[in-house]
Amino acid sequence: MRISASLTRIIGIANVVVVTVAVVGLSLLPSEQRPHARPKDVAKVQGSVAPPSQAPVGEPPGVVATPEFARQVHANEAGLVPVLMYHRILAKRLASIDRTPDQLRKELEKLAEQGYVPITARDFATGDIKVPAGKFPVVLTFDDGHPSHFALDANGNPKAGTAVAVLQEVARKYPGFRPVATFWINKEPFGLTDRESQAAAVKWLVDHGYEVANHTWNHPNLRVLRKKKVREQIVRLERLLKKLGVPPSRTMALPFGSMPRPKKLARTGTWDGTRYDFAGVFLAGAEPSLSPYAKKFDRGAIQRIQSNGKKGECRKWCSQYWLEWLDKHPGERYVSDGDPARISIPEKLRGKIDAKRGLQVIAY
Repeated sequence: MRISASLTRIIGIANVVVVTVAVVGLSLLPSEQRPHARPKDVAKVQGSVAPPSQAPVGEPPGVVATPEFARQVHANEAGLVPVLMYHRILAKRLASIDRTPDQLRKELEKLAEQGYVPITARDFATGDIKVPAGKFPVVLTFDDGHPSHFALDANGNPKAGTAVAVLQEVARKYPGFRPVATFWINKEPFGLTDRESQAAAVKWLVDHGYEVANHTWNHPNLRVLRKKKVREQIVRLERLLKKLGVPPSRTMALPFGSMPRPKKLARTGTWDGTRYDFAGVFLAGAEPSLSPYAKKFDRGAIQRIQSNGKKGECRKWCSQYWLEWLDKHPGERYVSDGDPARISIPEKLRGKIDAKRGLQVIAY
């Protein structure tokens, strides 16, 4: 079931307020315990699908989807996808949107056990979804390039307790769980001020399959800026990424989830001779995203879900609520057919798919 357009706008505005206030310090919320679920077994279906433990990290096993195979794995590539939004990962939370390393680990382990496979925001926005058959994509996103997201220890490995270290640990425990995520950064990525350290950090992430992309130069509220200033904020960060050796961003996250006026400025524009053109612009979050293959998918305003428990404003709009909801409504969730060249859907959903993407549509 989808939320009405008017209610979605109200929820989105509420989330912007929540995120804005939290950045300057909200009271600490109590820690949440998250139940564990057993993984769904898709190895029993017919077809050349390897069990999760045998699937190579980064790519699903080779599958050519057919209507019968899609039916066997309950493929639904018109379904909803959780795009999870994280901010600081701190041993002691200072604001409601902070998470502890243990909370992050528990949420990632729960995702792994339920059959989710991480992909980057770039993969999602461009429709390049490579997830084993019968599994569910999840997009892990981290805003602001905070030091708690990534740092290297003396041995050149991710520093213990950082988001990347936790994700790598979970991936080792659950081999089918890809250790990838998207980091949207500002002018001092991961708290680093010198270019050499910034470049080394970004290189490590990109070399290991992570996405590093645009969150504007200094995190302003784009809605209150003039058009030229909006474009400048985006382009200055794009130029920094280029200096650090990163290809042009394909995605960006709106600071505070606040959309500029007009909306199209967030996705494409030019400043001082440099152009930007994003495949996807991401909001602050309120609900799961539509499939990128859906006709109603708006790549200029992609929904995200704040990672949090079910307290206060998060009773219905944060990750614990939505992951439980998707588990109880499996027919609403995106389920992969394991074949990136084809879009597999139940026959009743044929009319909801955008067939102009050049991919073959299989309806069963």
